[in-house]
Amino acid sequence: MRIAALCLRVADPVKLAEFYQNALGMTVKAEGANRRVGYTGQDADLLLIPGGGGYNHDRGQRYWKIGIMVPDVDLAQAQLRDQGFQVGSPHQFLDIGYMCHLSDPEGFSIELLQHDFKDNRLQVAADPSAPFEKACIGQVTLRTGDIGAEDAFCREMGMRLLSIQDVEPYGFDLHFYAFSSDNPPEPDIWSVKNREWLWKRPYTTIEFQHIPGVQFSNVPDYLGIEVAGLMQPTKDAFGDPVLPG
Repeated sequence: MRIAALCLRVADPVKLAEFYQNALGMTVKAEGANRRVGYTGQDADLLLIPGGGGYNHDRGQRYWKIGIMVPDVDLAQAQLRDQGFQVGSPHQFLDIGYMCHLSDPEGFSIELLQHDFKDNRLQVAADPSAPFEKACIGQVTLRTGDIGAEDAFCREMGMRLLSIQDVEPYGFDLHFYAFSSDNPPEPDIWSVKNREWLWKRPYTTIEFQHIPGVQFSNVPDYLGIEVAGLMQPTKDAFGDPVLPG
């Protein structure tokens, strides 16, 4: 099994797919009125479904963002800015990762996260003319106030917990689950040494931003995830759809 797609309801699937293709190097496949966009590996696609519009993200919502893993965030950010897109400045966020952020034309959040910490990147990590050549969608990020319920559902589905990351200065921690038999380099699930390893995985994880006890609102334009190998549709611990992919 694997996470096959993130399903989003959008105003204009065709136009939004052009952004993901032209700006972020994804391929596009038409599925009726829907557009499936993504990279060619085993990571998840984005399934863009018509009927949305007026999406407005806030921190009280269950759905947050996608994380795109790239070898060199500086190159990726520079190319996007050269194309006229607004992108935040890359920075090393604590001992989590080297990253920057942007939003797509309909307001959905995107994080660009480098395979290596800022000071550990190879001198030539990516082709300057093709910074998204080795990219993949590494995370679908959700928020939760009850990580116990999320953990129980993920394990019931057959997912494994690969990493927990303490972001104590900001009052939350991060939990990463995947359909994978991979073993992190360090057996301590909290180990900082596992993080750059995690950012190099070729598949998509579910990342939970956990703030204990907080109640988050649903996002009508987040239509859940598809899971390859799932036989019957179900719902996750929050009640969002998990669909056969």
